[in-house]
Amino acid sequence: ILTGGLLMLVLDLHLNTQFYDASFNGDPVLYQHLFWFFGHPEVYVIILPAFGVISQVLSTSAGKLVFGGPAMILAMGCITVLGSLVWAHHMMTVGLETDTRAYFSAITMMIAIPTGTKIFNWLSTYMGNPFSTISLDTWYALSFIFLFTLGGTTGVVLGNAAVDVALHDTYYVIAHFHFV
Repeated sequence: ILTGGLLMLVLDLHLNTQFYDASFNGDPVLYQHLFWFFGHPEVYVIILPAFGVISQVLSTSAGKLVFGGPAMILAMGCITVLGSLVWAHHMMTVGLETDTRAYFSAITMMIAIPTGTKIFNWLSTYMGNPFSTISLDTWYALSFIFLFTLGGTTGVVLGNAAVDVALHDTYYVIAHFHFV
């Protein structure tokens, strides 16, 4: 998708096509849609293996299976599907229709449900183990959970379209990206 969008951009620049040129009835927002349609699910492709690592570290450290294994698998699937459906929540300031913004806001906030399930299950997996014997890898996993929870909380706030418009291009959004 990104390659197609870039190809259309190169064609606009060098062969005078009009995919993105508004003066010739092109759509300049189309490139943003194509970029985020590729780019947003890619973020989840990067984080999903990290989720597996965190599950493995906590399970090994606790000496027991991950709490709620089937729920963790279902949550992973839900995050994958929902993460592919929310690309335009990065585009709340480009003039999307009100119902479109409402859809992307709702789906964006729905990602918090399977993500919260994963956080709860990770913490439940480790619950009952003494903190005095925590290994370094477990500290990293627990630190990840803490920072990821902060980032997820800021993401739920940004899921609200009105708040997203107000916080667009601010350090709040940058902090959200870095926490997650």
